[in-house]
Parts: sequence; C-alpha cells; structure tokens
Amino acid sequence: MEKIKYFIIGTLLLFSGLVIGWMLKPNEKMDAHSHQNQMVESENEPNDMEIWTCSMHPQIRQNEFGICPICEMDLIPLDNSLSNDDPTILKMSEEAVKLAQIETYTIGEKRQTLEQSEIERKIKVDGTIELDERTIKSQTVHLPGRIESMSVTFEGQYVRKGQVIAKLFSTDLLAASEELLTAVKFNERVDGIKDAAINKLKNWKISDSQIQQIITNNKAIETIDIIADHSGYVISKKLSQGDYAKQGQVLYTVGSTNPLWLIFNVFESDLSGIKRGSKVVFTTPSLLGKEFNAKVTYIEPMLNSQTRTATVRAEIRNDNNLLKPGMLLDGKISTFSEKANDVGNQKITIPNSAILWTGKKSIVYVKIPDVDVPTFKFKEVELGERSGKFSTITSGLKFGDEIVSYGAFVVDAAAQLNNNFSMMNRNVKIKKDGSPDIVPSFVEVVSDTFRNQLSISIDIYLSLKNAFVSSDETKTREQTEMFLESIEKVDMSVLDDEPQEFWSEHSDMIVTHAKKIIEADDIEEQRSQFDFLSQSLIKTIRAFGTNNQTYYVQHCPMAIGNQGADWLSDEPAIRNPYFGDKMLKCGSVKLELN
Repeated sequence: MEKIKYFIIGTLLLFSGLVIGWMLKPNEKMDAHSHQNQMVESENEPNDMEIWTCSMHPQIRQNEFGICPICEMDLIPLDNSLSNDDPTILKMSEEAVKLAQIETYTIGEKRQTLEQSEIERKIKVDGTIELDERTIKSQTVHLPGRIESMSVTFEGQYVRKGQVIAKLFSTDLLAASEELLTAVKFNERVDGIKDAAINKLKNWKISDSQIQQIITNNKAIETIDIIADHSGYVISKKLSQGDYAKQGQVLYTVGSTNPLWLIFNVFESDLSGIKRGSKVVFTTPSLLGKEFNAKVTYIEPMLNSQTRTATVRAEIRNDNNLLKPGMLLDGKISTFSEKANDVGNQKITIPNSAILWTGKKSIVYVKIPDVDVPTFKFKEVELGERSGKFSTITSGLKFGDEIVSYGAFVVDAAAQLNNNFSMMNRNVKIKKDGSPDIVPSFVEVVSDTFRNQLSISIDIYLSLKNAFVSSDETKTREQTEMFLESIEKVDMSVLDDEPQEFWSEHSDMIVTHAKKIIEADDIEEQRSQFDFLSQSLIKTIRAFGTNNQTYYVQHCPMAIGNQGADWLSDEPAIRNPYFGDKMLKCGSVKLELN
C-alpha cells in the first residue's frame, strides 16, 4: 500500500508540472514575439550617429541629410569602408568615380597613336656661357682732350648710365666756349652766329645746362665731365688717366649679364633633329645640383670643316645673376628623329594625360585591382623621353598596372581634401595612429651660418602668421612675398649632401605654397596653403634645429574643415591664424622646438 501511495503522488506531481508548463508556453512565445518586434523597431529607427558626406568633397561632414555647400549635390551616407590608414591610398565612392568620368589605361596595351609619331631623344653637348653680343656697347670720347681723372679703373667694374666716368681737359672746348661768348655779344649783328656756336658744342654732347652755364657765368670752360651713355660691366678698358683721347676714341666697352648666350658645339650627325625652339637642359660645375632650362634660338649656318661641328645658341634670363660668362656647361638638347613604326619596345610608356607634372619625379595614380570600392594609389614616377602624347617611365610603374588616364586631377584633389598624399603635399603622416612624422636630425652637422639664414625666414613667417591672426588679406600677401624672398636667398651650398637634399625638397614645397598664398583669391584659400607651408617649415626646423631660440608648434583641431592644422609661434599663448577673432584662442601647444 505504501508503494502505491508514492506512485500516485509522483504521478500527480508530473501531471501538475506538465499543466504549468503548458500554461507558461504561450507567454514565452509572446515574449519572443515582443523581443523580435523590438529588434525590428530598433533597426528601423534612425541612427543618431549617422554621418552624411559629399561624394565629390569628402571633407564635408554633417549628421543629417542635406546638400553639399560646395557643389550643391545631395549628400550620401558616409561609408566607413572608405576610411583608410595609408595616406598613399585613396578610396572613392562609385558615385564620385562616375561623376568625375575617371578613365583608366593598362600599361602594355597596344597604342595605334604611336605608329606615326616622332621619336624624341636627347643628345649630350658641352658649351660655355657668353655675353649676349647685342648688349655690348662702346663708350667713346666725344671731343678731343686729355683725361684728367677717371672713375672707371678696372675691367669688371659696373657702370650705371648717367654716371660721371671721367673728367676731360680740352683746348678745343676752351676755344669753342670762347667762340660762344663772342657769338652771344654779336648775335644781334650777325644773324645765326650764336646758334652755330651752340650746335658745335652740342655735337660734342655738351648738355643744354652746361651751355647755359657758360653763357650765364660769361666764362669759358676747359674741363668737362664725361657721362656714361650705357649701363653694364666693363669688358675692356682702352684708356687711362693722363692719356690723350681723340674725338670718337673708345674709352671702354660694357656688356650686360642679363640675358646671356649659351654656346654649344654640336656634331654634324646630331644637327638634323635640332630646330629653333628645341628644349635645352643644362648644368654647370659651378652650381652643383641646380638644373636650368632654355630654348635654342640660333643654329649656325656654316659647319666647321675641321671639328665637324656647328654652333648652336640658346638664350636664358639671368635675373638672379647666378650664371657668369665663361662658365662651362653640360647640356642635353631634345631632338626629333625620323618617323618610325615601332616605338617604346620593352619600355613602359603611358599617356601624358595620366601624369601630374612636378618635374622629373611626377605623380601617377594606380588603380588597385580586386577591391570592393574604387581604390587608387599615389605613385611617384621618374620620367624619361616624351614622344607625342605618350611619355616613357623609367621607374615607379610596371607592365600590367592600371593607371588613371583621365581625371587624375580630380583624384588628386580628392586626396588633398582628404589629407592624403597628393601632388601638393607628399608629407602626410599615417592618419590614424597619431604618431608624429619621422624627421631626420641634422642638428649636429649643420652650421650656425645656415641656421642664422633660416632664422631670418622664421621671423618673417611669424609676421605672416600674425597677419592671418588679424585676417588681413593684403598684409598676408605682402608678408608672404617677403618670406618667399628670404627663402630663395638661403644659401644651401653650406650644407652637405643629405641635409642639402632635405632642404632642397622642403624649400621647394615651401616656395610652391607661398606662391599659392600670393595667388589666392581670398583669405580662406590662403589659410589652406598656409597649413601646407607650415607643415614643411616645422619639419625643416625639427631637422636643422634653431640658434638658442624656442618655438612652439601649436595645433587647432577645428581648422581646415575640422581636419586640424598646425602653425609655428614664438610664444606659448595661442593666437589662432586659421580663425582669427572668431576663435582666437582655439588650440593648444603640441610640441616645443629648441
């Protein structure tokens, strides 16, 4: 009976559990359905953190839908997949690529356009710098006499037009001036006698004021100043103090060093491809590392039968007086050969439209294959020969690379706005890690002489920064012109190879952005270029150091469309050049340089 009792109790408990479970089951379904509805509602709710941007202007960021304030296109949701840590890689949306009409070209494709083109090649030539013969003038003595004194005493001396160059004693002048005084007395009796005496003096280039002085003082003269007729450097000196000069005798010859002639000797076999206007690139041992450009202006019609060469002449402006007559030259003249059917065999050639020209090292954008979104890589390339609409690439690309052949400027502009590597800024740091740029240190090897030159430019930069603080567009241009002039005066010959290369690269960028500040239409565009200029100058100071002077690298995270920008100051107090009075104290000290 006891066992039956426990069996009945167990059966009742099991049945009760099943009933309770059945009663609870509908509630579990309802809870699950309710949870599912909550998830759906959550997914349908707008995300408060969603960012909208412009497909053509990625610097635009808004937290709600609208239109781009630059191009007035509809904004699109920001695709986080387009963000990128590598500053040489730019990702663009499909919409932006279509709107920019970007076209690509695969290296190695057959080019029908080259089948009838001319082949450009460059021949090496040597030569010398000479004075432009058209600037050579002779200074003559206009009346006979003895040279009492002379201010031109040596060859190479600079003479300015209108300058007193000598004093001449002349008995002929004494007699002529006495004739003038006599003619004045008898002018009323003898018609024209006075005019005849005056004309005699004028033929000797005696000025009206000097003639009037003789008449006013009623005194004959026997000495007179010789005035320079031309400006220039004395090439040859013919007479000295104490010499007797005949009328018309050459005292000295002068010539100008601007412009100059470049004289090259070209072999007979190379002459056929040279034409007036052919490009000449040359260097001189006197100015190592500096390259000059000129164009052929004259080809000698006669061939030297002994050397089998002809003279080819080019002309160049010499505004900075860097080039001197007599310097030796090493040059290359671009020449064009006969038509050909096969060009560039085994050479990498790309359309000129793909190249962003910045000198020998230029820019090309390579499309990265097999990615979800259009992606382009910034590549520096070295250029070789140019042939028609194509150029040879000596390094930087390989066969099979797909490059942007149309729309490269649009890609580069997007890269610059996105703070990536671009044609105007090749020194962007890795954007997300927050680490500073790696800059070499030349502090121990650079002389105080160079740092003193650099300090002059820094002082002018600080005045430029203050002009931006005041939002004075006119003053920013004036200060930039002074800053640019100071940078161009820096003598980099006091630097060794590696520091000189570093300075050459960064000074070029500084000069480029300084010129863009001067050319800019408004102060906001000036500030954008001031950002790039400041980056290069700060790196330069970090590399070369300062002469017992402390500078502060200051940073505003809201400058340049919230991208952030740095500037240099000589005091820790913040005076923001990117906003001026609007946000004068926005920023912080990022780095101390001393």
